[in-house]
Amino acid sequence: MSELLKIKLTIANRVYPLSVSPDQEASLRSSAKKIEATIQQLEKNYAVRDKQDVLAMCSLQYAAQLELSKNQPISNQNDTEDKLQELIDMIDVHLAAY
Repeated sequence: MSELLKIKLTIANRVYPLSVSPDQEASLRSSAKKIEATIQQLEKNYAVRDKQDVLAMCSLQYAAQLELSKNQPISNQNDTEDKLQELIDMIDVHLAAY
């Protein structure tokens, strides 16, 4: 079993010490950076003084994106196989002409 790493993430000017597995570290650091960027964008574009309001809007944005991605149709394997077969047929037609 791998050992947990102790990391500190800063979100909205607050430091959050966490113990995470090594395979989670990069994802969590990237997520924290994205949250910070979203916070800065919201503060820049809207006259928001309270960090809690900014964090709520940030959370709402990410939750909405998650919901949208859940509702996107997932391309199944049959569609992919059909497209590949179409490409193969096109190549066969093209090669048969020579």
